[in-house]
Amino acid sequence: MSKSFLEPAEWYATLPAFYASACVLLTDTEDRVLMVKPNYRPHWAIPGGIMEADEHPHECAVREVEEELGLRVTVSGLLVVDWVLPVGDRPQSMANFLFDGGTVTDPSQIVLQASELDDFGFFPWDEAAGLLPAATTARIPAARRARKDTRTVYLPFTPQ
Repeated sequence: MSKSFLEPAEWYATLPAFYASACVLLTDTEDRVLMVKPNYRPHWAIPGGIMEADEHPHECAVREVEEELGLRVTVSGLLVVDWVLPVGDRPQSMANFLFDGGTVTDPSQIVLQASELDDFGFFPWDEAAGLLPAATTARIPAARRARKDTRTVYLPFTPQ
């Protein structure tokens, strides 16, 4: 019995695609969450961004924080993995990896990437969560829980 298999390139072309991003949770010495205000959308965000095809999630997170804030961070662990189904204008699902970047002890070291960011601030955990769009709000309390429990949290968000 002869079986016909697709060539690898053809087979990979049949697979679903999704977007991937990585972020870093940073807090200050008063345990407030660092948030950034992108100039290309109406809401605030956790520092981070879209992964390149040739980088690992933790590399993306570190790169994005350095590009956006001028901070060189070392991530100590994966706090949250969030899977968000297509919503609004985004036609593909989004996987997000949220890493722990620890504490920013000297906020004066932050240098905003003016081409993408208008502002940054440190906010209490509840307030920080409220600055995010509905599809990503759960990341903040999940990250807090993950830090406390030293265990990664998986968040599948389903739009209502």
